[in-house]
Amino acid sequence: MPDIGSPEFIFWFRQAAPYIHAFRNRTFVVAFGGDLVRDGDFGSLAHDLNTLVSLGVNLVLVHGARPQINARLQEAGLPCRFERGVRITERESISQVLQSIGQVRFEIEAGLSMGLANSPMANADIRVAGGNFVTAQPMGVREGEDMQYSGEVRKLDVAAMRDRLEFGETILLSPVGYSPTGEVFNLTLEDVATTAAVALQADKLIFLLDQPGVVDEDGQLHNELTAAEAEKFVREEVRVSDDIDFFLPCCIKAVRHGVARAHLISRHLDGGLLTELFTHEGIGTMISREPLETMRRAQIDDIGGILALIEPLEEQGVLVKRSRELLEREIERFAVLEHDRKIIGCVGLHTFEEGEIAELAGLAVHPDYRDGGRGEALMKYVEREARRLKIKQLFVLTTRTAHWFVERGFKPAEIDVLPMKKKTLYNWQRRSKVFIKSV
Repeated sequence: MPDIGSPEFIFWFRQAAPYIHAFRNRTFVVAFGGDLVRDGDFGSLAHDLNTLVSLGVNLVLVHGARPQINARLQEAGLPCRFERGVRITERESISQVLQSIGQVRFEIEAGLSMGLANSPMANADIRVAGGNFVTAQPMGVREGEDMQYSGEVRKLDVAAMRDRLEFGETILLSPVGYSPTGEVFNLTLEDVATTAAVALQADKLIFLLDQPGVVDEDGQLHNELTAAEAEKFVREEVRVSDDIDFFLPCCIKAVRHGVARAHLISRHLDGGLLTELFTHEGIGTMISREPLETMRRAQIDDIGGILALIEPLEEQGVLVKRSRELLEREIERFAVLEHDRKIIGCVGLHTFEEGEIAELAGLAVHPDYRDGGRGEALMKYVEREARRLKIKQLFVLTTRTAHWFVERGFKPAEIDVLPMKKKTLYNWQRRSKVFIKSV
């Protein structure tokens, strides 16, 4: 985190502001293994969770306890057996499993109850809700192995969970569930978390793991994947890590069933959760059902986002100044490019009485997104719209970006080619160059 008062801090805080607004009253399911608690890292995570709660985020936490269970079973001289990564919970070991899970849960609740002055938890008011929200059923026999007291989620008491969240409480789910006959089953962290996220139609499902995210065979971290792209990793059986093998299919399932976003984040980076959620780049892998970037017609609610894009360029003399009032009157002429609900680009198409010629205007792309062909995508959108309107030529007036337009088929032209209204309003002091292109 940059120093308070520094330009870096101000930039970071402004960058985070849209997310702060967007996340209020949203529901996040955050899942983490028992190794995070064992290694003494939950205190740092608790600080970040407290920040989310203070910003109005509804939290459902799901914890695991695998290392604690392993240690307790070894001390008791009981075997640790797994079938495809899932523990075979035997009758002799179920009591040890439940004690281990209970121990981890108590440590988490203690961490969320901290309130020391002069610490990130000062004045924290995290009320933890728990209970028999999870109904489970036995896994049965898998690959010839009787899973015994290992189970899977049958259903969740969603109404009760929503009541707790609406009351301002943070729900803590342990990897255990109860059957209608009163039996207790050991569940997997990923099953509980994914089922909860889907049942609640959460805005985010977040897994904290040992890996930085989805890294391909060339060592490249994929910051963003669609469900289809993520499925390609699974389908081609690209061996990445045990964590990714377990959790990536859960992320795909979640976004395919209504969860807005799923995230895979390293548990080892202090503040990693906040960095992933409140910066454009993030630090892990985000999975969405559809591509994060969409092109659409601008609406009146987009005025603020468009102004944020074009005002810096107006100050530099790249674009002609437009008042908010003028932009409101012309909003139907604009299109915007969104990235994860943030406006990162805009462009306008202005038509004239002459009918066969129109102006491409106000093309702007956020500085953080200028290296991905987005300006050209906006231009092509305008060209398609112009052809739909039977427009034969597009012109642009520019003082700084002549080469960019020339490289994309625009040719220098004289002022006389402009429509009469535009020619009358031509700013001779600005002396913009005219370029034209047939569409």
